[in-house]
Amino acid sequence: MDLKQLDLNLLLVFNQLLAERSVSGAARALGLSQPAVSNALARLRKAMGDELFLRTSRGMEPTPRATQLAEPVAAALQLLQGALRQDQGFDPATSSRAFTIGMTDIGEIYFLPGLMEALAEVAPGVTVSTVRNTAVQLKDEMESGHVDLALGLLPQLRTGFFQRRLFTQHYVCLMRQGHPLDKRRIGLREFSAAEHLAVVSAGTGHGVVEDELARQGIERRVRLTVPHFVALGHILAGTDMIATVPERLAQRMAGPFGLRWLAHPAPLPEIGIHLLWHARLHREPANQWLRQLIATRFGDG
Repeated sequence: MDLKQLDLNLLLVFNQLLAERSVSGAARALGLSQPAVSNALARLRKAMGDELFLRTSRGMEPTPRATQLAEPVAAALQLLQGALRQDQGFDPATSSRAFTIGMTDIGEIYFLPGLMEALAEVAPGVTVSTVRNTAVQLKDEMESGHVDLALGLLPQLRTGFFQRRLFTQHYVCLMRQGHPLDKRRIGLREFSAAEHLAVVSAGTGHGVVEDELARQGIERRVRLTVPHFVALGHILAGTDMIATVPERLAQRMAGPFGLRWLAHPAPLPEIGIHLLWHARLHREPANQWLRQLIATRFGDG
């Protein structure tokens, strides 16, 4: 079909329906009535010669044709929106912008205290929400503009994304102060014989380290396995278990939980932690500002 035959406002409705999977939800988000959105969808279906969305028990599911259109339509709308915002600039001191950042629980422990402190100083009206990198379709959420930035080791974000390395992660052994292995250095035999707390975090940098320990044939007496790092400090502080963790996480946890970290006895790879964003937000003033703030606060230079 020819673009001049299509009301471009219909693409806004299409993009919102993809995000909400609900006519009523799209209507609320767009500030329209439900009949207006239903009418727009009917016009879209006629113009495209496709149902585009089908009612299911899970909501309005896109057809293959709608899925095919999703990325180019979202990219075009974001490009137009970015162009319209270019001359507006971004004033952090007066902004009430809400940002969404993808990160792991390690990221929340390491980044959020410093980030929120910085925002309180220079952008008191700005708010932040986080989503787990592995709990959402991060690539799709960033392409659609629902997630502004992501932090971590995220090899799935390649085509269409920019990245900036913040620092390199080293891995260490973490344990309570006074632990039998609390000394200057531990060997592989002592490491293997100890009781371990293992964090299974597939799809993250830590998952790579776990795989490397297995590849080297290093056996451990794993007493407890958990899917995240949130409770790590509490558990290690009250037991004789040890854990393999990123050094910067160990630094954050050592003081509050009375822990100590030592050099790891195994030759483990270093993991690069990156700041990532979608190409369509590359020149968006608010996104540029937040990227620079994070890089200045946490980057190694």
